[in-house]
This record gives sequence, structure tokens and C-alpha cells, in this order.
Amino acid sequence: MDPADLAARWRQYYQALYQVAAALGQSLEPRAVLTALVRGVVQALGLRAAAIRLLAPGGTLETVAVEGLSAEYLTKGPVDLAHSLIDREAIETRRPVQVADVTQDPRFEYPEAARREGIVSALFVPLVAHDRPLGVLRAYTGRPHRFSEDEIELLTALANLGALALANARLYQVCVREQQLTAEALWNFRLPDEWLGE
Repeated sequence: MDPADLAARWRQYYQALYQVAAALGQSLEPRAVLTALVRGVVQALGLRAAAIRLLAPGGTLETVAVEGLSAEYLTKGPVDLAHSLIDREAIETRRPVQVADVTQDPRFEYPEAARREGIVSALFVPLVAHDRPLGVLRAYTGRPHRFSEDEIELLTALANLGALALANARLYQVCVREQQLTAEALWNFRLPDEWLGE
């Protein structure tokens, strides 16, 4: 690769990392945080699309942020770890899983929907915070593509940033709720009459 092209690519990666990190630092709203992440991923790597699915009770993976996917594709059906072997592999191994052609890989749950959507290759990157898996970042291309080590490292770094931001946002929401409950309890607290000399 031409050194000028390589330098331009690295500049693009660093800009994406900076922009996503800045966006993540500006909001404690989980969906806003993750939407900024998928938008940055698509722009940085020139992807067809990206999505984040978070683990929900019962082992389902719920879409919480998406860029570049149609409403039809998003309503193709539920995704759960029992049937989505690629997501399960990424979460269990805590390592990215690359798929050359989602329409041909038996581990991919909805190959026909992917074909209609124009998705060819994909990378599944686990979101892990404090050694706890939270979900999966899915990066999609519209043509055959082998993700390079540099691309995988960038997507992993962005997924880790997103996971930490999500964990912090969730912790913040818990703290706010507990503060509200404490304020309500104090507001409704009444001292016994004998303490007040009544």
C-alpha cells in the first residue's frame, strides 16, 4: 500500500476513535452513546452498516443502535444466543468473529434476509465491560471483505469504549434513581410526635 494511502487510513482511524470517544463522553444516555458508536464505525471503515445488540433477559440480543440497515431487515425476526451461533461464539470467547459471506455461513441465522439487504461480509465484536459481556457490535460490508488486523483492532477498541460508556451510563442511571428514592423517602419522613414534644 502506498505510504500516503496508509497515512490517510490511519488518520481516518484516529479521527474515528477520537470522534467516538468525544461523543461517548458527552452523554450518559445509553442509546445516544451506542448510536454515536455505530455511526462512527460505519464512517471510519466505509461499511455498509453496523449495529449493536445487547444481551437481554432470556438470552435474546436486542438491537439498541443501528446505522445503515433497513426497517425490513431489523424486523426479520428475533436474535437469541441459542440460534445465533456467531454471536454466541463472540460472547463466549470474548474475541471478534469474522464471516466471509453471511449468506453461506451456517452459523448466520438469517442468510436470506442478509442477501436481500445486500450484506456480504461481517465482523462480530463482543462488548465487554469489567469482564462482563454486554452484547455484540456487528460490522457489515456490502461486498466480500476480509477485515484486516488494523480494522479488527479499531473495532475492538471502539467496542470496548462503547461497553465502558454503557456500563457507566447504567451506573449513573442507578445512582440517579437511588437519589430520587432517597429524596422521596426523606420528604415523606415524619418524626414521631413524642420527639417533637407534641
